[in-house]
Amino acid sequence: MRSTDRIVRRRYVTTDLDAVIEVFQRAIREVACRDYDPAQVAAWSKVDRDEWEPWRLTRPTWVAVLDEKIIGFSDLEADGHLDMMFVHPAHQGIGVASMLLATVEGAARQEGLSRIFTEASITARPFFEKRGFVVDAQQQVTKEGETFINFRMHKILDREV
Repeated sequence: MRSTDRIVRRRYVTTDLDAVIEVFQRAIREVACRDYDPAQVAAWSKVDRDEWEPWRLTRPTWVAVLDEKIIGFSDLEADGHLDMMFVHPAHQGIGVASMLLATVEGAARQEGLSRIFTEASITARPFFEKRGFVVDAQQQVTKEGETFINFRMHKILDREV
């Protein structure tokens, strides 16, 4: 049995909000902290629950669930922008992000998109590069008064996999 065989992918529902926020914050605080300083981590991981609640519903979002617990999530905007992909630190390296990316790519193809793009953190850049994304530019972004480096990246989608 592969490590991902017990993981279920499904669409996000509003009752998933707190679990998705927890995955987001833990991934930043426990994994991305290797590439960003404490002030950047604190700014990046800050969440306003009242803003996230309606925002999550503005685009298709998928969650990865193991034993009834959300362990990862990703989304896709109508223009092909993959805005977020985060995996709980305890479940990294077992294929969760790859499963989520395959879901995003499949949805993009169904919508007739030939390209998807993202802004990958320093931490996530190698993951995306290994899966066919290329760097368009290094950029600086600001959140909560902190400046971060990330990478604008894209991938041309094959017609069907």
